[in-house]
Amino acid sequence: MSTTVQIRNVTRRLLDRLKKETGLSSYDEVIRRLVTTRTGMPESLFGVCRGSLPFSRELEAEHAL
Repeated sequence: MSTTVQIRNVTRRLLDRLKKETGLSSYDEVIRRLVTTRTGMPESLFGVCRGSLPFSRELEAEHAL
């Protein structure tokens, strides 16, 4: 699905500059890079629960030898 977004010429030139500097191939990639950098969110959140501690199994007394 694609969407048309209206931007000013100066914004398009800035996006062009960033696209060239980063070696990205589309405005979509530039915008996504900017957003993920700004928000600190990885591209995929699969298996991630933000703010949780790493999983470690607790030894249960009834199963301990």
